[in-house]
Amino acid sequence: MHPSQALFQDQLTPVFLPVCDHYAGSEKLMRKSMALQQQLGAIFDITFDCEDGAATGNETEHARLVVDLLNSQENHHNRIGVRVHDIHHAAFEQDLSIILPAAAHKLAYVVLPKVDSAPQVADAIKRINLHAEAAGRKHLPVHVLIESHEAIANVMAIAALPQVECLSFGVMDFVSAHFGAIPASAMRSPGQFEHPLVVRAKLEIAAACHRYGKVPSHNVTTEIKDSSIIANDAKRAKNDLGYTRMWSIHPDQIQTIINAMAPKYDEVAEATAILVAAQEKQWAPIQFQGKLHDRASYRYYWTILKRAESGATDLPAMAQDLLKGD
Repeated sequence: MHPSQALFQDQLTPVFLPVCDHYAGSEKLMRKSMALQQQLGAIFDITFDCEDGAATGNETEHARLVVDLLNSQENHHNRIGVRVHDIHHAAFEQDLSIILPAAAHKLAYVVLPKVDSAPQVADAIKRINLHAEAAGRKHLPVHVLIESHEAIANVMAIAALPQVECLSFGVMDFVSAHFGAIPASAMRSPGQFEHPLVVRAKLEIAAACHRYGKVPSHNVTTEIKDSSIIANDAKRAKNDLGYTRMWSIHPDQIQTIINAMAPKYDEVAEATAILVAAQEKQWAPIQFQGKLHDRASYRYYWTILKRAESGATDLPAMAQDLLKGD
């Protein structure tokens, strides 16, 4: 029996996404990002930004540019999403009405910013589905940006919505919402990993995502030049807070984030050996290198392979065989 069938018969099957989500809001940066994705492969996602990362005043032209790029030959992998304007903005409906009818079939996901509750997200999803389904695309994945007190308070209900596959943390808006009670140093490292209110918010998001099998995506690091800071932020997000994805805001951050967050080869090799032995025993408990394993640990090792599959980690031939047909 295939691992995805044998190991999740009575468990929620988690979502797996590339570990890096790169944001680009100008035509120059969008095209540069697409060229890099062609070069590296679909080991990172691109999010075309119609909101904070884009210039104001030309919302219509920008939405049309998004359509042109999504439908261009440069979009090799269909791993590009779009962040639309927030639901209260006049351009929200315009973004949907321009982008989805023309390019819903090419989109990887839609990102919703500045929402506070599950009913708000559900209403926005209805609007998304209205346009996407008219274009023949059903169940277009939705990512939600969590950046307010209300959104943190409602994060479990938001994560529970079936069409939501990823929650991202907006650290700068969250800190700003405290009106100076949290220092600006908590927007960057090391403060963002030390201030209790910020850490609590990040943990609430990660816990909600893992409860419902969704992907928690960590906020950006503002550091661009020092790769050691970028790598350390990504490692702490992964190892300390349980995040399996992270934003990038500069092309130079992408490979560093991937290297830091993707499973290492020795992890993949161990997971492969354990799963091959387990499959040979029809997923019954086994002893491997003096330790006992059963389906609980098999599920863990299966997630290692799935995350490696969507990243830059080389996969042993036996791991590729295990993943076939998933």
